[in-house]
Amino acid sequence: MNTFKYTSFFLTIIFMITQNYKAISADIQKDYTSIVQSIIDKALSDSIAYQRLEYMCDTYGPRLSGSENLNKALMWIKDEMNKDGFENVIAEEVYVPHWVRGNEWCKLVEPREANMPMLGLGGSIATPKEGITAPVIVVHSYEELEKRANEAKGKIVLYSKPWLGYGDAVQFRTHGAEKAAAVGAIASLIRSCSPVGMRNPHTGMMVYSDAIPKIPHAAITLEDALMLERLGDRGQNPIVSLYMEAKTLPDTLSYNIMGEIRGTEMPEEIVVLGGHSDSWDAGTGAQDDGGGCIATWHALKLLKELGIKPKRTIRAVMFVNEENGVKGGKAYADKHKNEKHHLMFEFDSGVFAPDVIGFSASDSLMEIVKGFEKYLQMVDTIKVTKGGWGVDISPLARLDNIPVMSLGTKDEGKYFWYHHSPTDTPDKVDPVMLNKCIAAIAIAVYLYSEL
Repeated sequence: MNTFKYTSFFLTIIFMITQNYKAISADIQKDYTSIVQSIIDKALSDSIAYQRLEYMCDTYGPRLSGSENLNKALMWIKDEMNKDGFENVIAEEVYVPHWVRGNEWCKLVEPREANMPMLGLGGSIATPKEGITAPVIVVHSYEELEKRANEAKGKIVLYSKPWLGYGDAVQFRTHGAEKAAAVGAIASLIRSCSPVGMRNPHTGMMVYSDAIPKIPHAAITLEDALMLERLGDRGQNPIVSLYMEAKTLPDTLSYNIMGEIRGTEMPEEIVVLGGHSDSWDAGTGAQDDGGGCIATWHALKLLKELGIKPKRTIRAVMFVNEENGVKGGKAYADKHKNEKHHLMFEFDSGVFAPDVIGFSASDSLMEIVKGFEKYLQMVDTIKVTKGGWGVDISPLARLDNIPVMSLGTKDEGKYFWYHHSPTDTPDKVDPVMLNKCIAAIAIAVYLYSEL
């Protein structure tokens, strides 16, 4: 055994590791205050981001996957990214689901006649041409539905559970139809997934099981859900008439839109940031997720306009079809899985005061990113915490174990006032908060790209 040879080898390895650690430490210790301040100043003096959000929402309207509205908006984004001078601006083809709402209505028939605002849930089937008129049974849980299974047969099941958060409420939207059909119901309704009513219904995605008959599934307002509940509690046996023309067409062509700033030292390593371009067909998707798209896109635009040249390539991706299929995120993962991704960042939590940068990676990386707080707090009281997430970025992040980052905002519960509803329009977005979000994203992404 050549002791000298092996000792020299291990000393070389230790030296290399030490030098690499010193290089990382040097990056962390570098003072970025002036760069960060220039990002903040530029962001807060800009009005183009909000103007573009208004223009996109007002001009193209709702952007449901498969719609002409969405594809027109995507081509506009592509043109604007080219005007911004990004490199490699492309529209990558993605085939997306194509669900069409059609005409629909819901009416109380007994004990009186009254129109009830409603929205069919995405993916639902239609009612028969004559509609469905039947008594309503109100339940608050799947357990209660099972106990009252004999009562549900031939009726419309309404799930009316007090708001305990989106994760709790969305279960009835997603799986309510199959659970109701399993006990013989002929249609199902949910109390909209929102903490407030104001006669504002909220839509969203639902699913069927092939093993269970499919029944129509729709959302009504908080006020009408509670009214039907009161009628039932008094033994007045409410009867409702439901009409829906919903249908699912073959998948259709759409696009992921992306543009980038090439890195100066490690251009083959990529930092992705983005949001989802599609929305539901009720409002114009300003909060969900037009604001997220504009904010991530303009974070990149901000770095370019300031002449900041990152070491790694930073790529803005406007992912398509997050709402009812995640086909954009899956297509990106499939097409770009052989590239080296350094970080994936998503913003889809509503445009309010930036509050938290969530980060999911190793503890050692978390410790480094925690050091970003002093710069982020030049924008607002932003903390760095564990728990980055993103629906669109998860297919690739899970596949390659890529670090994930996201921006959380201080919405004070207001995000779900508008979410998936007709009231999700640009007037619900504060231009100053949008610019603060842009600054926070630009700072976090740039600093990470420098590590």
